[in-house]
Amino acid sequence: MNSEITNNGSPILAIETSSSLCGACVYFSREKYFETVVNVKNIHAEKLMEIIDSVLKTSALKTGDLKAIAISNGPGSFTGLRIGMSAVKGLAFGASIPLVQVPTFEALALQISRYLPDHTSFIIANKVNLEEVYFAKFQIKRNNYIFVENVKLLKFDEFMANSKDIITFGNAIKLKNSSIFYRTDIFAPQPGYVAEWALEHGQEKTQNNFDYLEPNYLKNFTIKVRKND
Repeated sequence: MNSEITNNGSPILAIETSSSLCGACVYFSREKYFETVVNVKNIHAEKLMEIIDSVLKTSALKTGDLKAIAISNGPGSFTGLRIGMSAVKGLAFGASIPLVQVPTFEALALQISRYLPDHTSFIIANKVNLEEVYFAKFQIKRNNYIFVENVKLLKFDEFMANSKDIITFGNAIKLKNSSIFYRTDIFAPQPGYVAEWALEHGQEKTQNNFDYLEPNYLKNFTIKVRKND
């Protein structure tokens, strides 16, 4: 069952855990929001609920005051996405409020579109492992974004060929110094843009029945077992 959400002044809580960035935001509008973000690897399980509690207290709200919860849904880190999804399911169920699944790359594209000129093309690419990257290509149109190529898995060599001379955001390439073409410091959306995407585009991704919702891993999770010699 879907439940429509609109930006009528009621706040939503947005969560980002798809990468090393771990954050939460209580969002009313572009002019009014309360956001906390930390960028430390493998800290989500320890810090996420503390961060959520902090932004709720700062905004003087309880979960029952929220209209919805938006979760950055991947692709991204298997562990981070699972922790984020588990947390918001519990909060949404306890408060009887809907949950909005927000595509991570689209929330980041929305954020980027606020700062680059119209008609600019750009790529988002985050590493999956040493050989593959999550890849998508966008173009800015009227202060928003459109897909040029949808999110997909690419081998690293394919990604390098596709990203030549195009502004690229993400952690697929590690450079000592960022250049005009590679912005390795921007690899995940700020929670406020997760909220903004949910309000602008999330009507079809809003759910009240979320027991079986899963993150968009895009790539199957496999466990490698070391063989004994």
